[in-house]
Amino acid sequence: MPLSPDKNLFEYAVVRYLPRVEREEFINIGLVMMCKRRRWISVRFAVDPVRISAFAPGADIESLHEQTAAFERVAIGCPGPIGSLEPHERFRWLTAVRSACISTSRPHPGLTDNLDETFGSLFSSLVLPL
Repeated sequence: MPLSPDKNLFEYAVVRYLPRVEREEFINIGLVMMCKRRRWISVRFAVDPVRISAFAPGADIESLHEQTAAFERVAIGCPGPIGSLEPHERFRWLTAVRSACISTSRPHPGLTDNLDETFGSLFSSLVLPL
């Protein structure tokens, strides 16, 4: 059955901070979401220094901000080899499995008639503290 024109198939992944990759402990700090059909991608971060420091005492917050800024530049398509790719290709690159202190969950699919509203709802429920 084909998708209704008002429904958009999307994928999202939670962006995580892993202060010590080998321990596999993380805290959710952001969300990236993509809709291939609409050529749409969005990313947002919530890096709370107090929360990060409670989770990982001694964390380099400045470095974390630099890394999330680089992640965001790729997502929104800033000039460069990865930034020039289509939104769905950038999403795949950003969500590829890696062993780094900034990583993502595996991508999850969904359907929505409002990408921005769904993004905001997912961000609130998956990233922001309770």
